Amino acid sequence: MTSVYELAAQEYNKRLADALKKIPEFKAPEWVEYVKSGPAKERPIDDPDFWHKRAASILKQIYNKKIVGVNRLRTKYGSKKNRGMKPDEFKRASGKIIRVILQQADKAGFTEIAQTIKGVRGRKPGRQLTPKGKEFMEAIK
Repeated sequence: MTSVYELAAQEYNKRLADALKKIPEFKAPEWVEYVKSGPAKERPIDDPDFWHKRAASILKQIYNKKIVGVNRLRTKYGSKKNRGMKPDEFKRASGKIIRVILQQADKAGFTEIAQTIKGVRGRKPGRQLTPKGKEFMEAIK
């Protein structure tokens, strides 16, 4: 097993995205070509590999941070909205895209909903990688 950090981040994400294309659970829904990736964007997504690249990036975030929820990922992938003459304003990314990718990762067995954490009451803390997910990510060379 090699470490995820041995390759450059962009190169690793490309290889992880290519590996995710071979997994049947990670299929882009048909609606993805009609939606924007967030309210700050003006046009729908052009890249045909967007779904797998975003899934690879999300898995890498979970690998780095241990436990990550949809809200934190929405903030990570957000951007500034151009409001014309008014100052730019930060807008969080679309939650549906992130949520569906996390559900696909759950179905593939790469992630699971984290159990309760000490100090966090009554809320689901987010997703964490399973041993299968860690092995998959570390096997990419």
